[in-house]
Amino acid sequence: MSMRRRLVLAAAALTTTIVVAFAIPLGLLVRTVAHDRALVAAERSARTLLPVLATVSDSATLDQVVAGASNDTTDLVSVTFSDGRFIGAEVPEPAALAAARGGAAFTTGVPGGEQVLVPVVVPDGSVSVVAVTVPSTTLDHGVRSAWLVLAGLSLGLVVVAVVVADRLARTIVGPVRELAATAEALSHGDLSARVEPSGPTEIVEVGETLNRLADRITELLQTERELVADLSHRLRTPVTSLRLDTDALIDPAERERLAADVDELERAITQLIRQARGPATANPSASSDLAQVTRNRVAFWSVLAEEQDRRVEANFPDHPCAVAVSEEDLIAALDALLGNVIAHTPQGTALHTSVVPGPPSAVGASWTLVVEDDGPGFAEGVAVERGTSGAGSTGLGLDIVRRMAAGASGHLSLGQSPAGGAQIRVTLGAPQRAGATITEPRER
Repeated sequence: MSMRRRLVLAAAALTTTIVVAFAIPLGLLVRTVAHDRALVAAERSARTLLPVLATVSDSATLDQVVAGASNDTTDLVSVTFSDGRFIGAEVPEPAALAAARGGAAFTTGVPGGEQVLVPVVVPDGSVSVVAVTVPSTTLDHGVRSAWLVLAGLSLGLVVVAVVVADRLARTIVGPVRELAATAEALSHGDLSARVEPSGPTEIVEVGETLNRLADRITELLQTERELVADLSHRLRTPVTSLRLDTDALIDPAERERLAADVDELERAITQLIRQARGPATANPSASSDLAQVTRNRVAFWSVLAEEQDRRVEANFPDHPCAVAVSEEDLIAALDALLGNVIAHTPQGTALHTSVVPGPPSAVGASWTLVVEDDGPGFAEGVAVERGTSGAGSTGLGLDIVRRMAAGASGHLSLGQSPAGGAQIRVTLGAPQRAGATITEPRER
């Protein structure tokens, strides 16, 4: 559930609780006031008859007075004399009459309403009782309308609270979403992404801190890229000297072999300079043919393998195997894997390379590069960590391969070959952009 919805629901729940806590007692109070008002009016109507009953004894006159009192109200008015005679609609219960004759006016409940009884002393000295029956419709007159108004006001308050809470939540959630979008852009390599701080003070402070962090990352990355570019450029001088020494060799075969190695070294340096000067973002449309590039690199390393009496076995599909990796990155990863076998296994150790279908992925078919050897295998507890090596090297080879696989929606796994040696499986996803063209591998 989103933060905005949580805030709105919290405001709605709190407002509803407050409204219910006040509306229910207020509704009951309205009903009580209406009842009291109706009963007070009934008692007032009864007391208007007292002067007449106290002074007039003529039955005809009393009938007219009681009938007139009944016509002026919806209540039922009656008078009961001490000898049992009565005038009006209803005769009160004997117990109620006895109680009224023996004391002051009081109210009692009757079927369908309430009854007000008021005693009065008539001219002959006896006590008569004036009874006014108030029906339930009169008692509850106006109560339903008041309750409807109260319910409408309560609902209106809840709606207003929800709208206000939604507005306030938007002022909080909007800046937070902008922060998340900027952080997501930075995580994907867009170092130009910045947030426009807005919202509450705390969120503004977070936005400003995120912008400073992005500036610092850009500064550090730029410094690192410049150092890499400078280092790569400084390597050109010894490479040029090495090329001159190679050209001076008398043996044509030896000169050709070393010249190819120098060309490969110069290509790698050029690629480093290009990457250091280029943008630090991934290329979503990168694509290459895994089978063909692997075939070319295996052919390149086979020359050195033959000199070390290594058997090289390769198994590649005849059709293109498109993966979401540039040719340069794929070459660097293959050189790291094949070079590790050449450098860290005894001479004569066999090398096996193959390209097989990988597991299905969300963007299409994937392919898995498998590099195996018949050597002693990986040392116990070996980890793919940058700068970690158990053989005295820089420890960057497997990390280069791991990062390349992660950038292609794949992964790197280490295991044991059927012969007991090392096995490295690199799964690479298909190009993300539909219709991406595969770069034709360059022969080297």
